[in-house]
Amino acid sequence: KVKEYLKTFGRDGDVQEFDVSSATVELAAAALRTDPARIAKTISLYGDDGCLLILAAGDVKIDNAKFKAQFGRKAKMLAPEDVEPLTGHAPGGVCPFALPEGVRVFLDESLKRYDVVYPAAGAPNNAVQLTPDELAAVTGGQWVDLCKLPEELA
Repeated sequence: KVKEYLKTFGRDGDVQEFDVSSATVELAAAALRTDPARIAKTISLYGDDGCLLILAAGDVKIDNAKFKAQFGRKAKMLAPEDVEPLTGHAPGGVCPFALPEGVRVFLDESLKRYDVVYPAAGAPNNAVQLTPDELAAVTGGQWVDLCKLPEELA
């Protein structure tokens, strides 16, 4: 279903499939032979009415104060049993494409540090290479500043 979704943007042929798992930042970086920070990890959280997805660079963490200021609540990860029903994708393959109606996508500014990033493409063994601008166009996501960069984590 992700390839069908990406076809509307002419990007269905860009999905890379691997013989190994890419279900975590580290595994995806190894499969792609790239820096883990370039993996656009999808963080699935409860929203007001369903879920919201935050895409962020693989080397950052959500800043709880920034999240609360943006959404008026604490960030709460989806329970494993809620991931597929709310996102349309199984854990390990959650991505910002081909989502159920009402799922909102937010793109963290941390992704803008790179010329290309690699979000998952709906399975635990694939990804697609996009520029941050392409990612915004394909997802309709809104840019936000929600994460701490690595130097802020030290």
